[in-house]
Amino acid sequence: MTISVLIVCLGNICRSPMGEAVLRNEALKRGITDIHVDSAGTAAAHIGEDPDERTIEVCGMNDVPISHSARQVRASDFTSFDYILAADGSNLRALERHVGHSEGSKATVKLWGSYLSDNKPIQDPYYGGLRIGLRNGACAGWVYGGLQASLGKRVRGAVNDLTDGTG
Repeated sequence: MTISVLIVCLGNICRSPMGEAVLRNEALKRGITDIHVDSAGTAAAHIGEDPDERTIEVCGMNDVPISHSARQVRASDFTSFDYILAADGSNLRALERHVGHSEGSKATVKLWGSYLSDNKPIQDPYYGGLRIGLRNGACAGWVYGGLQASLGKRVRGAVNDLTDGTG
């Protein structure tokens, strides 16, 4: 059975496309092929755009392939994805208010950082001040916590890889 994960941030050009790329890459490195990963934004401001140049640069420096065109969350995402993970509280609230989040929704909608021990949101680096980086505990959190229940031991190594200073 294929598990599907949608990673969501505001504009779908920084946090969520990087999350999508890292999750897909970590799954492939572990031979996990029964996973579908995508990302989207709660806002429409960047539809059709490539990921932010800093996101592309950091992924490239870490040998993580990234190819994505920004899109906005659709109502159908709530019935086609198993997990929808929001980068921060604002995105989570937008998802919870979305027309697609209804009785027919099969998706588990959660805060991406809820899989971490500190339960912190993933800060938005778009306006500067925060460096975009793969060595963010959130990557490990959703690779491990978000998928462990469905994929079990196959993803446990991702936590160590992403938090030991090599990621």
